[in-house]
Amino acid sequence: MVRFGYTLMTEQSGPRELVKQAAAAERAGFDFAVMSDHYSPWLDEQGHSPYAWSVLGAVTQETERMDLLSFVTAPIMRYHPAVVAQKAATIGLLSNDRFTLGVGAGENLNEHVIGQGWPPVNVRHEMLTEALRIISSLFDGGHVNFTGDHYRVDSAKLWDLPDQRVPVATAVSGDQSVQRFAPLSDAMIAVQPEPTLCRAWDAANGGDQRKYGQQPICWDPSADAAAHRAWEQLRWFAGGWKVNAELPGPAGFAAATQHVRLDDVTANIPCGPDVDPIVKTVQAHWQAGFTDIALVQVGVEADPAGFFGFAREKLLPALREAAAS
Repeated sequence: MVRFGYTLMTEQSGPRELVKQAAAAERAGFDFAVMSDHYSPWLDEQGHSPYAWSVLGAVTQETERMDLLSFVTAPIMRYHPAVVAQKAATIGLLSNDRFTLGVGAGENLNEHVIGQGWPPVNVRHEMLTEALRIISSLFDGGHVNFTGDHYRVDSAKLWDLPDQRVPVATAVSGDQSVQRFAPLSDAMIAVQPEPTLCRAWDAANGGDQRKYGQQPICWDPSADAAAHRAWEQLRWFAGGWKVNAELPGPAGFAAATQHVRLDDVTANIPCGPDVDPIVKTVQAHWQAGFTDIALVQVGVEADPAGFFGFAREKLLPALREAAAS
């Protein structure tokens, strides 16, 4: 069964608003919620970036049913992997085993703030590989010592572990990252509906793991207002992850996207009040093999009650009917 989730975008809402959105998403009937983990927004127009892990802790207490994921945390520079393991175990306990740790190799946008430079992608993949091994060892329980090319761990132990081991989902973008990370993960994350990624992941892990995708939408009673809001806040998405991972700040994204047209955005993001264009766009993900699809409502602050009412009454029923058929 395909599951549909809601994206808690730390780049477009403050911490109190995100907690309210999580509760509203659960009431609307979303199956899960994912939360971005940023130090900075992509663009100045988004205007927010609270600390995701504090917000996740609050969300665990305002929701009861939805699964929760970090989407994604980079345990390579800003956070040491041993600290990420501790945070994930704590959220697993607070959520009563509803949490999946989503990890990835990160973006310069968020990691450059610690002043250690930005390594090339092959080095970031090496770092994430070591990080996954450290996190897994800590989830096993007991004291962990580790000496690698990028990290050391000295007699670390997680003193509060949930009864159910926290699953780890890893973000991938191509065959190289699939082959490297699939053996170390419990689920896959990707943001483009690429069937080759799902097939490669299934081949590496027997085809029984969850595969998380993500799709931006912009619901609004006015299609024109939705289109302009999507361009204002999400035009950075047009660069693709090879570009997006490298730019250091909102000014860079503003410059890189100055020639992105309104039509470029609306070609990939369904905008307006109608259900059918959203269903048509989202179905590409489950047809590609994704089992879980997180929706991003661009600019949810414009009308949160309107969007969640639309999701409850029209969008989620239409998506589930289409996926089932």
